[in-house]
Amino acid sequence: MQFARRLVAWKYARTMAKATKRVLLLNGANLNLLGEREPEVYGAATLLDHVASATQVATDLGMTVDSVHSNSSAEIVNAIHSARKTHDAIVINPGAFTHYAWSIHDALAAFSGPVVEVHISNPSTRESWRHESVIAPVASGTIAGFGGLSYSLAMQAVARLLADK
Repeated sequence: MQFARRLVAWKYARTMAKATKRVLLLNGANLNLLGEREPEVYGAATLLDHVASATQVATDLGMTVDSVHSNSSAEIVNAIHSARKTHDAIVINPGAFTHYAWSIHDALAAFSGPVVEVHISNPSTRESWRHESVIAPVASGTIAGFGGLSYSLAMQAVARLLADK
């Protein structure tokens, strides 16, 4: 009887492990300066604060999060390529890469799961050069302008997109 209960518990744990969706949270150029750089635009929260809140929301929704930050577009491209075999969705705040990193655009275009672009501020209400996103055309959607809440909303959107799949 004891063995049978353990076997059932083990099978359940294996099933749940397979069912858990993995999300890659990518943060690009200059986001390591959050909390210090232009707090009137980006707020006082650090990148670690945003990652922690996004991870908590994802965990509450039954997802796991792996987080990568880089000021190098090549590292972000490599992370996206690796995610093609390991992750179900990507949430990306490309930072300054938003406006010119076609290599990130192309890598995301080759990813088969949902991609949600996220921004703390609303680029459309800022300088005109920030209005164009090369990421948006390959994203399932963009969440922008809600401060730190943007990350939580992005995780909620990913959970919904994965559930609808």
